[in-house]
Amino acid sequence: MEIKSFYNSRLNEKMQYTVHSSGLRVYVFPKKGFSKYYAIYGTEYGSVDRVFRVPGEDKMTEVPDGIAHYLEHKMFEEEGGGNAFDRFAETGASSNAFTSFDLTAYLFSCTDKFYENLDILLSFVNKPWFTEENVKKEQGIIGQEIKMYDDDPEWRVFFNTLTAMYHNNPVKIDIAGTVESISHITPELLYKCYNTFYNPANMVLVLVGDIDIEKALEYVDKHIDASRNLGRIERKKVDEPKERVQERIVQDLVVSLPLFRIGFKDNEVGLPSDEALKNEIATELILEALLGKSSDLYMELYEEGLINGSFDAETEVSDSYGFTLIGGESKDPEAVYERVKARIKKAADKGIPAEDIERAKKVLVSGNIKMFNSVERMGNAFIRQIIAGYNPLDFKAAADKVSNADIQRRLAEHFDINNCVLSVVMPAK
Repeated sequence: MEIKSFYNSRLNEKMQYTVHSSGLRVYVFPKKGFSKYYAIYGTEYGSVDRVFRVPGEDKMTEVPDGIAHYLEHKMFEEEGGGNAFDRFAETGASSNAFTSFDLTAYLFSCTDKFYENLDILLSFVNKPWFTEENVKKEQGIIGQEIKMYDDDPEWRVFFNTLTAMYHNNPVKIDIAGTVESISHITPELLYKCYNTFYNPANMVLVLVGDIDIEKALEYVDKHIDASRNLGRIERKKVDEPKERVQERIVQDLVVSLPLFRIGFKDNEVGLPSDEALKNEIATELILEALLGKSSDLYMELYEEGLINGSFDAETEVSDSYGFTLIGGESKDPEAVYERVKARIKKAADKGIPAEDIERAKKVLVSGNIKMFNSVERMGNAFIRQIIAGYNPLDFKAAADKVSNADIQRRLAEHFDINNCVLSVVMPAK
């Protein structure tokens, strides 16, 4: 295996990477002198991957909603009654896992015994164990989790926004599925999903800390079989109209103040990585310039008591979906909605002042630099960037390539005030 390196002299940060004979992509970000280590091991597999074709099979396979999240839960349980969480606890490591729309990841952080913990991580993720009994048992546990999220205001205002935006895309479906959908999950289906998506060529290992990449690769060799490389997985593309489903969606739950999200559906998906990155940065610059904490609109809304410190914005981009969400708490979400739309229209008509764009770039680049002080933030951000085809150490260079023309085009294309949605959770009466 050839180990390559990339060094950013401005950041004084290095990236080492290689492709294992199995197809696994391994990235190490050495942090000399750091006492903390972080590892994240992820597969390009999430809740939106409901219909796919396994290499070598003729027909598409359709699986129940929530199976990716279900599989994540089951992976920690080991044959013989053991549990990977307990093994990590014995070494003093903190471990966790998560499932998103397009990523399932397993991770740990520690200050000691890094390679022992890496051994545990690679061991349990590469040795699934599913039985009728333990799969059935998990249905009750995850069923309770689903019911809990059904009553969670933050979760509901988020997914209600997606429901209002998307007609057919499975991104609108709760990551954990429903109580009914998970009742159809079997050991056979779990093994099929595991063997398909947990093949090394579909996975990425990111390590951050004072780590020797060659020593780390010895553990990769120990646990990962090169013959498991399946090749390309075909995922069913969904036809999704550009138009929203509905403009408003309101739900009553137990909250002290109304929660709201303003959603913009991204119809520019499936782009080459450089174009996707340009769009993502342009979107973040627009959000910072128009709605960031130093913007005129933010100060006006805050001083009028229409928003508080919870007000924020985020953008998410993938091959098959994309969206921008703006929101927080407000005594009058409708008023904030109209003011945000008016500010976006003004920017689209008259442009965003160059000085506001430059200020926004400084904020974004500064935030990126601060991230390098945290091994956790680095690992969580970098695995997504690597999967998307971005260089994690080259953010400033990428941001500098985004022109004012790119920003105005993105503003017109993505921030369509005639196609946005408003999701509100109101205090139950």
